[in-house]
Amino acid sequence: MKYRTDKHGDPVSILGYGCMRFTRKGTGIDLEKAEKELLCAYEAGVNYFDTAYLYPGSEAAVGEIFARNGLREKVKIATKLPQYLVRKAESIDKYFDEELSRLKTDYVDYYLMHMLTDLEGWNRLKRLGIEDWIARQKAAGRIRNIGFSFHGNTDVFQQILNDYDWDMCQIQYNYLDEVTQAGRAGLRAAAAKGIPVVIMEPLRGGRLVNGLPEKARKLVADDAKGRSAAELAFRWLWDQPEVTCVLSGMNSLAMVQENCFTASESEPGMLTEEDHALIAAIRDAINEKTKVPCTGCRYCMPCPQGIDIPGTFRCYNSMYIESKMSGRTDYLKTVALRKDSVDPKNCVGCGKCERICPQGIHVIEELKTARKALLPPPMAVAGAVGRKFFIKK
Repeated sequence: MKYRTDKHGDPVSILGYGCMRFTRKGTGIDLEKAEKELLCAYEAGVNYFDTAYLYPGSEAAVGEIFARNGLREKVKIATKLPQYLVRKAESIDKYFDEELSRLKTDYVDYYLMHMLTDLEGWNRLKRLGIEDWIARQKAAGRIRNIGFSFHGNTDVFQQILNDYDWDMCQIQYNYLDEVTQAGRAGLRAAAAKGIPVVIMEPLRGGRLVNGLPEKARKLVADDAKGRSAAELAFRWLWDQPEVTCVLSGMNSLAMVQENCFTASESEPGMLTEEDHALIAAIRDAINEKTKVPCTGCRYCMPCPQGIDIPGTFRCYNSMYIESKMSGRTDYLKTVALRKDSVDPKNCVGCGKCERICPQGIHVIEELKTARKALLPPPMAVAGAVGRKFFIKK
């Protein structure tokens, strides 16, 4: 296993264990299977384990496995405050204490504000006194590092990044999301501030392995070095020195062993020009399935009406590159549920975006088409309910 360091110089395995996708058994987690997989990863050198309050049964499983194997002091646990559920200051203590109980521990190594999508989400927590609360927990030794996990765009990411003295952050990043979400620009901005970056969704939930179009699958199969689609995606990330740790939601021993082996051979600058060309070709093959040739350059932003144009097109494209449900769910999560989100139907056709778009996209008409595809009646209802649930005053 290879290691990079966190903000305080402590070693962090470049492969982290994402504990959201444990195998289910009946109404809960198959604890025996999960234990074998976690221990296999630990023995291979993985020391970073990521869970969250809303991952069903995950915190309790992680806590039980590490407690009964005497490993708590030998691993780093990351979990997250469900900030979207917090309505009053007292709730912060309630959720954190519950998480510590589930994890059978009196401290967490990394505590993240879960799924921030806009600056207002963080500002709301500040109004509830989160900064003083963090200071107290750190002083008491109950939190060793504070961070946030992020879904949104590059501009918002950098606003949140610069608004507090964070110890780390977690972003969605892979070779398809190089210029979307926080993107490479966000990754480098964090690194420039000395803030470690943990990567989630390196395989887009497995879709960069199991959801590849035929042309992309053939490119992987023809790789002269015999690398799998997963290996190429991981190596693309570990090739970048700004990446601290890459999470993988491993749920089989074979997956653990393959990923640990790849991690043991990976280091910054390892990819050749030919390797980069292959990954670019795979990305191009995926992008051939796109409906709108938006590159996420954001020249069209800010929209005078507040519409997230590149975010909408990214999710629309995902419907055809990955699956319709994937694109629609991604849209709800990263665009529609933001407090500042404005429905594309509110486009007034001013044409500002079309005049400046380097790709010559007919943005006004494409937004109408995308909106119709992304928000059929059932999803529109889900979005309306979700906004009431997640977005607090």
